[in-house]
Amino acid sequence: MTDYGVLFRELAVPRLVGTPNHAKVREILKRELAARGFSVEEHTFSGRPARALLGAPKVVSGINLIARPVRPSARPPVWLVAHYDSKGQPISMLVRLIGFLSIVIGLVWLPLAGGETLPVIPLAVGFAILLYNRVTDNSPGAVDNATALITVFMTLDQLPPDAETGVLFPDAEEYGLVGARALATDHADLFADSALINLDGIDDAGRPTAFLHRPGRIGRAVADALKARTWRWLPVIVDGIALARVARECVSILKGGARTMTIVHTPQDTAARVRLDGAASVAAGLARVLRAG
Repeated sequence: MTDYGVLFRELAVPRLVGTPNHAKVREILKRELAARGFSVEEHTFSGRPARALLGAPKVVSGINLIARPVRPSARPPVWLVAHYDSKGQPISMLVRLIGFLSIVIGLVWLPLAGGETLPVIPLAVGFAILLYNRVTDNSPGAVDNATALITVFMTLDQLPPDAETGVLFPDAEEYGLVGARALATDHADLFADSALINLDGIDDAGRPTAFLHRPGRIGRAVADALKARTWRWLPVIVDGIALARVARECVSILKGGARTMTIVHTPQDTAARVRLDGAASVAAGLARVLRAG
C-alpha cells in the first residue's frame, strides 16, 4: 500500500524545469506509474515561455510524461492530468491577481475618464506588481502542484485494474503552459475523443472549483460529485486551457481559498502545511465518476 505522505514529501521539493530536483521528481513519477501497470512515454519539447515572466530563459526545454495501461487497448477515453514542475516568485498568486485586476480596471476606466489622471493609479500599481514577477526556484510547490500529483495516484488506486484511464504529467506549466501546448500540437490524436480532467492546486481548505474549458458529461459529473462551483472563465492559467482545444471535453479542478493564493509560488508552499485531506476527497469523487463510466 502506498504511503501517500512519504510520496508527497518526495514530490514537494523545489523543482523548476531543468534543475536536478525536477529530473528526480520525474523519475519518481515514472516509478509510481510503472508500479501501477502503466507504460510511460517521454515527450520532449522546447518552447518559448510566457513573456510576462521576468528572468525566464528565451527557450524552455522539458519532458511531458504520457502514461497508458500496459495491456493493448484503444486510446483511453479519460485522461487524468497534473503538471509536475514548480516555480517560486517574489510575490504570491494573490498579489499577482491584484496586479492583473488593477491593470484591467485602469484600462477600462481610462477611456471613460475624460482626461482625468486617476486611471493612471491602478495602471501604475498593476504594472509595478507585474514587473516584480520574476521566476525563482525557492518554492517546494506542495499545493502547486504536488497535491494534484498525489490526487492522481489516489484516484488510480481506487479504480479497477481494467480501467481505461490514462495519465498526463505535463511539464513547464509554470512557464506558461509550454508543455501542454506542445502536447496539443504533437499528440492531438490521443485526445480527440477523450475527456481530460486537469488537477491544479488541491488544498485541504476551500471548496472545489470546476473550470469547464469544454463542457461535457464527464466534467459535469465530476463537478457534481465534488459539489464544486462551476465556471467557464477564471483569471487563472492552467493546462486545461491549452489542452481543451484538442479534447472532446476538458475540465480543470482546483481546491483552495484566499489563504491558498497567499502561499502559492512562495517558500511557504510546503508539505508541512498540507494534510492531503483535500487530495483524498477529490480523488474519492473522481474515482466514483470513473468507476461509473
